[in-house]
Amino acid sequence: MSRPTQAPRVGVVCDMLEEDWFSMNLVADMLLSGLRNGNSGGFEASRLRPPMRRRFTGAGGRRLFNADRLLNRFWDYPRWLRRRRDEFDLFHVVDHSYAQLVHQLPPERTVVTCHDLDTFRCVLEPEAEPRSPLFKAMTRRVLEGFRRAARVACDSSATRDALVAHGLFTHERLAVIPNGVHPAFSRRADAEADREAERLLGPRDTCAVELLHVGSTIARKRVDVLLKVFAEVRREFPRARLIRAGGDFTAEQCALAESLGVADSVVVLSYLSAEELAAVYRRAALVLLPSEREGFGLPVVEALACATPVVASDLSVLREVGAEAATYCAVGDVEAWAEAVATLIREREREPSRWNERQEAGARRASLFTWREYVARTVELYREVLSSCV
Repeated sequence: MSRPTQAPRVGVVCDMLEEDWFSMNLVADMLLSGLRNGNSGGFEASRLRPPMRRRFTGAGGRRLFNADRLLNRFWDYPRWLRRRRDEFDLFHVVDHSYAQLVHQLPPERTVVTCHDLDTFRCVLEPEAEPRSPLFKAMTRRVLEGFRRAARVACDSSATRDALVAHGLFTHERLAVIPNGVHPAFSRRADAEADREAERLLGPRDTCAVELLHVGSTIARKRVDVLLKVFAEVRREFPRARLIRAGGDFTAEQCALAESLGVADSVVVLSYLSAEELAAVYRRAALVLLPSEREGFGLPVVEALACATPVVASDLSVLREVGAEAATYCAVGDVEAWAEAVATLIREREREPSRWNERQEAGARRASLFTWREYVARTVELYREVLSSCV
């Protein structure tokens, strides 16, 4: 441990940059920024993240990149981190899927942030997600490291309750610290970002309806539902188009869009800065989040901060974030989703005062989620962990 005259040193253990996990990088960046800019509570923070060692990727192919990921996660990164364990008083692993690293750290001085339980689903609910014996063995290694951590910070009460329900932790070892909203996500115009959104999407058409989905295209995001809902909405609003931010469709999703006759009305955007994404939120009529599972639902609060109403799956975690400011529909109920979206579009066109009230309510709800508060509560957790080590 450090001498009393020194500020406690915390090593913030981050995802490898090459993996390009936007939300995980966002959490790490905002935490480090807060700790270094007047909200540190006396802690000195350093980013810990080695460069990815590439053995196979040069030969090309996603499968070879995944091989590099696995070797780095389970071989290179642990050995690199073990050499740093004596340099810090406390460690914070900001992504629970990297919890295999806890095996290399003093667990009584390690905090892990848990965003959801998806990483462990093949072990916790094997019938719902069958995987190979090797994949399960790696997952158990991550889970064992996760359970060794002194404390776990959960993005939501829903995630905390799931950890307790599965018998992984007691309440005493868990803290709920919700994510914040990046300052870029605001209803205020940003001329440069707005111009870039116009370049990507074309001039704003007040007679058209733009629906936005933000996130990956993995199965639990239910992009199949998104496309079917969009197809139904276009029956009443033929000039509607769907904007997707967060990566390309899978081949199966492309085929579904073609079969539904909506492929030509979908715009897929690749990487966007926070400012550019905020500009896209601002020009959208609605944001749709039809996921069947979420750990927090960051697009909900980002959209509300930009005064864009949200239709989301009726999940406890999304209600926890959006409260009364969002509209909820049962997971997978295409008919209910289509009707909810159409009703809100009609409101936007015919009842502007009610629509403005909805936008104001969303912005008020989003204002409760700040990274400053996130950092302050995280610092309190650090203090609790260190005090237990004295």
